[in-house]
Amino acid sequence: MASAREPNEKLRAVIDETRLSGDAIARLIKRVAAEHGEFPETNKSSITHWKNGGQPAGNVGLFLAEALGRALGGRVVTPEEIGLVATSTRTPVWDADTLSALAELGRADVDVERRRALGTAVYSVAALSLPGDDWWRRMSERGSTRGSASSVRIGPGDLAAVRDMTTLFSQVDQRRGGDHAWTSVVQYLSTDVTAYLRGSFTDERLRRALFSSAGELTYLAGWMAFDSGRHATAQRYFTEALKLAAEAGDPPMAGHVLRAMAHQAIDLGHHRQALDLAAASVDGDRYTLASPRERALLGVVHARSLAAAGRKNAATKALLRAEADLSAADEGIMEPDRVFFFGEASLAHETACALRDIGDLDGSVREFHHSVRTRRATSFTRTHAVTLGYLGSVYAQMNNIDQACASWSQALDAMDGVRSGRTRQAATSMRTLLSPYRRRGSSAVGEIDARAAAYLSETV
Repeated sequence: MASAREPNEKLRAVIDETRLSGDAIARLIKRVAAEHGEFPETNKSSITHWKNGGQPAGNVGLFLAEALGRALGGRVVTPEEIGLVATSTRTPVWDADTLSALAELGRADVDVERRRALGTAVYSVAALSLPGDDWWRRMSERGSTRGSASSVRIGPGDLAAVRDMTTLFSQVDQRRGGDHAWTSVVQYLSTDVTAYLRGSFTDERLRRALFSSAGELTYLAGWMAFDSGRHATAQRYFTEALKLAAEAGDPPMAGHVLRAMAHQAIDLGHHRQALDLAAASVDGDRYTLASPRERALLGVVHARSLAAAGRKNAATKALLRAEADLSAADEGIMEPDRVFFFGEASLAHETACALRDIGDLDGSVREFHHSVRTRRATSFTRTHAVTLGYLGSVYAQMNNIDQACASWSQALDAMDGVRSGRTRQAATSMRTLLSPYRRRGSSAVGEIDARAAAYLSETV
C-alpha cells in the first residue's frame, strides 16, 4: 500500500490510462457517490492529493475505484489495485455498485485459484437482514439515472438472447442439477450480460427489462450454486439478483429471489430468518403484481417457512392460498419464463415438505406421491429424484423401511446423470437412516446402502 509520504504510482497509472483530467474524474466520483446517496466534497485538488499518497476518507476510495472502472469501459477496479486502503462506513452487501459487484463475482468464480480461495467463505446469517424501504426507492432511482459506460447500443434482440440463454440454462439445471454448466452460466453473465447492462439502451422500458432478465440469470447462478451445496456462493448471487431486480423496478422478480433466499435459509435451519425473507417475498407488489403461478410459488415457500417456524395454523392457511393461486393459472395468462418449472407436481412437493415439518406424516406421504405421479420426470429429473428421496425419508420416520427402500430405489434410478448437492444429501440421508438396519441381513437394505454409497463416490 502507498503511504502518505510517497506518491501512489498505482493510482497515477490507472488515472493516466483513463486520459481524464482531475476535474473530470472528480465529477465522475460525485456522480457515482450520488448513486449511493452520498455527496462528498471532491475536486481536482483531491485527485492530486491522492496521487501524492493521501488516502480518501470514508467511502470515497470505493467511489474512486468505481469511477475509474467506468472510465475504462466498465472494467472492475478495486481500491487495492489503485493503492488505497479499502475502508467503508457503509454496508457493502447492499450499497456496492451492482454491476461492479457482479463483474467481480464472475471474475472470481471463473478463475480457479480465486474460486478456491472463496471456497473458505461461509454463509452469513447476518447478511439475511434486508435493507429498509428507502433502499428500494434509491435503487430504482439509481437504475433510471445510471449512465451508460459503453457506446454499444442495446436493442430488443439482445434482450431476447439473454432470455433464450437463461431458459436453456434453466432447463439443464432442472434435468441435470446445479453442478452442470454452472461455470458457463457465470461466464456468460459476467461477460456478455454485464457488457449489455453497461450499454446504451433504446428506451427506459428496454433497460428495465434487461436488468430484470439479468437478475433472473443471476438468480439462476445462485440457485445452481445452492443446489450444488455451495451456500456462500449462492448467497452472493442471490444478493446481486435482488439488487438487479430493484434497479429494474420489478417487484415480482424481487419476490422470486427472496423466495429462493427463504428456501435456502429453511434448508440450512435458519427458520426465523427464513420466515422474514418469505414474508417479504409475499409483501405488497411483490405478490399482488405477480402472475398466479408465481404467487403460488411465493405462497407455498411462505407456507414452508411458517411450518418450519412451528406456526401450524398459519402454514395450513398459506398452503390453501397457494393452491388457490395455482388453480387460477391459465394458459391465456402471461407468465414469466422463470416459473416454467412450477406446477401441480412442484406445489405437491413443497406442500409435502410443509406437512412433514408440522408432523403430518400421512399427509406428507400423500403429497409426495402426488408429486411423483404428476411430474414430467424426463424434464425435471433432479427434483423428481429429490422428491423420491424425501418420500423414502418420511417412510423411514414412520418405520416403514420396505416402502422407504422402494422409494429410494426409484430415487437412485432417477439420480443417474444428475449432479446436485441436494441429491447427494438425499443419498447421504439414505445411508444414515438405514444404518440401524444394516445388520439385520435385509437384501433390500444392503442394496440401497451400496447404491447410495456408489452414487456418493461417483459424484464427489
